[in-house]
Amino acid sequence: MSSNRKSVWASLALACVLGITPFASAQDAGGGGAAGGGGAAGGAAGGAGGNRGGGNRFDPAAMRERRMTELKERLGASDDEWKVLQPKIEKVSTAQRETFAGFGGFGRGGRGGGGGDNQPTSEYAKASADLRTAIGNKDTPAEEVTKKLTALREARDKARANLQAAQKELKEVLTPRQEAVLVSSGMLD
Repeated sequence: MSSNRKSVWASLALACVLGITPFASAQDAGGGGAAGGGGAAGGAAGGAGGNRGGGNRFDPAAMRERRMTELKERLGASDDEWKVLQPKIEKVSTAQRETFAGFGGFGRGGRGGGGGDNQPTSEYAKASADLRTAIGNKDTPAEEVTKKLTALREARDKARANLQAAQKELKEVLTPRQEAVLVSSGMLD
């Protein structure tokens, strides 16, 4: 249980760090255009830097790309090594999102693996949402709550097993230094 809590906190810390870093990079990149440029071009460049009040929208694909580029650099991976590492790292990241999708509000879309229509996409997030719905209705029979709780536990166990398998597969191709970088960032246990 203690190991699970450590994993949760490490993953949440990683999400916070990775979520903040791209915004800071984008602000640095876009800030110069706003200050140095005039007219529409200068304003557009400033808005691209993460200005939430502007007309530009958050681009999760660009954030993932920046995160992967930063991680490649931190790991000191060559282009050939990265071709092997990147899909395994992405598999671990996906498994982590699915493992923690049922915690709190993470299962209702957005951060926990929800789709654009705010519907949970992972099995665990769906089971978590189903359980919340069941316990939110005081008229739900106890047998139904028990069934939803069992489904949640099974989905959680499956998600954890998938995460452990993905982490093991990634560890097999890492150098000790690369493994240490990923452990310190919360991607590996």
